[in-house]
Amino acid sequence: MAIERTLILIKPDGAARRLTGLTIDRLDSTGLELVGAKMVKVSEALAREHYKALADKPFFPNLIRYIRGEFHGIKDGRVLALVYRGENAIKRVREIAGATNPEQAAPGTIRGSFGRITTAQQFENVLHASSDPADAAREVALWFAAGEVLD
Repeated sequence: MAIERTLILIKPDGAARRLTGLTIDRLDSTGLELVGAKMVKVSEALAREHYKALADKPFFPNLIRYIRGEFHGIKDGRVLALVYRGENAIKRVREIAGATNPEQAAPGTIRGSFGRITTAQQFENVLHASSDPADAAREVALWFAAGEVLD
């Protein structure tokens, strides 16, 4: 079994709807170890770098606005960035997170329980979770400086 680290972002819709504690509770139920946590003000540059693989998608501009809190009245663009560590952490977090599309997420997952699609067709899926080991390594390094994540 592989010991991995994975990045989770509790997105502005999760914060605005007061789902942060419930989300962390569900993440903690995986048995993984929380090794990094901080509030981050999401600049446009950070948002663009985080989602750079989606830059050619038609929804990219709204994705940037969404992660910066513009749709939820979060003026300083805060998100809670977390790093969990453990055996198969990426797969386990993605299982508890559920499908990206809240309407396709299984009941009992975070997105299945709390996610929604707005009338403007904006996904509000509460959290971001790294998709694979390469993304996790890149994302943890992007969101956390050296020494901010426990070994």
